[in-house]
Amino acid sequence: MENDDKYDENVGSPLPRSLTSSLRGRQSVRATFKLTEGCIDAISIVATHLGIKQKSLFDHLIEDMQSLSAIARGIQNSKLQIQNRVQKTYVMSRKSLLSLEQVSKNYNAPRDTLVEFSVQRLLPIIARERERHEKRKKILAAINTHFNQGVKILHNINELLGKDDPIFDRFATTMAVYQKSYEQIESYIEKGKIIEEFEIESMDE
Repeated sequence: MENDDKYDENVGSPLPRSLTSSLRGRQSVRATFKLTEGCIDAISIVATHLGIKQKSLFDHLIEDMQSLSAIARGIQNSKLQIQNRVQKTYVMSRKSLLSLEQVSKNYNAPRDTLVEFSVQRLLPIIARERERHEKRKKILAAINTHFNQGVKILHNINELLGKDDPIFDRFATTMAVYQKSYEQIESYIEKGKIIEEFEIESMDE
């Protein structure tokens, strides 16, 4: 009679319970909150400017039970105003959602309030990114000037040597790559314009 626990090299050994639990905790779930527009903008700004997924951002802010509990203790006597709230659904890990619900229950703190105050921790990052955004705009202006000079040079090469000349061909290839990079930079800065209109006070409406 064969032993049921015998290792099967074709299947592999069973996953440890701790690993299985960890993987389950990383499963994505959807959660809906009522947040200020400022809070929603803050999440979008940080995700855009740092190039990270909103799910990863939520996991970073909420998964840490110790930090979340500290926030909850500080807002036990705070009340979240009902007006000017927008219902928004986000994707987060199951572990983050369970942490949020557990802390909410332990301290009798609404989930929406916990999220709002957790996101306020991002404000220093937004302040730094706003400064970088302004610098990027100045750099883009310089790049634009330089790119236009390249276009003029390409035009001159065409007039002097013609499009069949290898110099024109090579420089045209260079400008094509340049244009693609320029457009990508321009698009990135355009997406970041939301940070120009963001007001910290909008998170306290």
